[in-house]
Amino acid sequence: MLKQRRMIADQVAASLFEAEAAIDAALAKTAGLAGVMPGLRADAGLSALIGQDAVERASEAIALLAQARRAICETHKELDVAKTQIGLGAVMYGGLEKPPTSASANRALRALAS
Repeated sequence: MLKQRRMIADQVAASLFEAEAAIDAALAKTAGLAGVMPGLRADAGLSALIGQDAVERASEAIALLAQARRAICETHKELDVAKTQIGLGAVMYGGLEKPPTSASANRALRALAS
């Protein structure tokens, strides 16, 4: 049973990391697009009015991708809770150190203030 839970958790973790990477890549590419448009417009000697709607839509896309990134980060946190609930709390995925939760960060700050 533990082996099966571990295999399932491995699959979920792999899918999660792929989703996180995809959102980060989309965010970076869209930010690059939004950043390059004004300069290319200026290089072409075109009016600032040209492409304004496109810049605004790209900026909206960046904001929406940032929201998607927040949601996938929250998904990651919830899956970490579920991992503990199924008895895999000692298993670490990804090999990256996670930032402290806000509760543990607040305890650390209170300890420093004392």
